[in-house]
Amino acid sequence: MRVVIAGGHGQIALRLTRLLSADGHQVVGVVRNPDHEADIAAAGGQAAVLDLEQADAGAVAEVLSGADVAIFAAGAGPGSGNARKDTVDRGAAALFADAAEQAGVRRHLQVGSMGADRAESLTDDSTFTIYLKAKWAAEEDLRARDLDWTVLRPGGLTDDPGTGTVYLADKTGNGRITRDDVALVLAGLCDTPAAIGRTLELVAGDTPVREALENL
Repeated sequence: MRVVIAGGHGQIALRLTRLLSADGHQVVGVVRNPDHEADIAAAGGQAAVLDLEQADAGAVAEVLSGADVAIFAAGAGPGSGNARKDTVDRGAAALFADAAEQAGVRRHLQVGSMGADRAESLTDDSTFTIYLKAKWAAEEDLRARDLDWTVLRPGGLTDDPGTGTVYLADKTGNGRITRDDVALVLAGLCDTPAAIGRTLELVAGDTPVREALENL
C-alpha cells in the first residue's frame, strides 16, 4: 500500500509511519518544514514538503497520485492562534480531500476530535470552541464527498505506552487514549471496509485492536 499522511511530522503520524513502513508499506508524510524530513525518514517514510495553507489542490494531488490511502492527521496545534484553527483544521482538511478526489484516491481517513459533534451548540468564542467548530466543519465537508471516508475521533491523548487494547465505537463517551494506540487503530482502518462511511470514537478499553476493528 502507498499511504500519504498530511501532518506527517505529528506525534501520531510519526508513530503511524513506523507501523506502516515496518509492515512493508510505502508512506509519504506531507510537511511544510523541510527540517522535518530527517524525522520522517528515520520513521521509515518519505517526506513531501508542501504547505497545505498555501498550496492548491493540484499540487497536493500530485503528491497523492498513485496512493491507496489518504490520511489527514494535520492540526494547527496548541498556541497557533484562532485563525489557523480554520486554515489548517478545516481549510487544509478540505483541500486534502479535494486533492484526493482529483488524484482518484478513494480511501480517506481523517483524524477528528472528540466533542466535535457538539460544536454547533457552543456559543462562546474560546480557542477550544473555534477548534471544535473547525473540526466539525471538516467532518461535514468530508461526509458530503464521494469518498470511502472514515472519521476517527480520539479521546484525550497521552504519551503513555500503548496497550494494544481499545474501545472503538460510533459513540464511546469521554475518555483518554494513548497516541500509540491511535496510530495502531489508524493503521488497521486503512484496510477495514466496515469503517467506510462512519464516524468512530476511540478511547482506552479492553478489546484488542484487531478484534475491535473486526467487530465494526
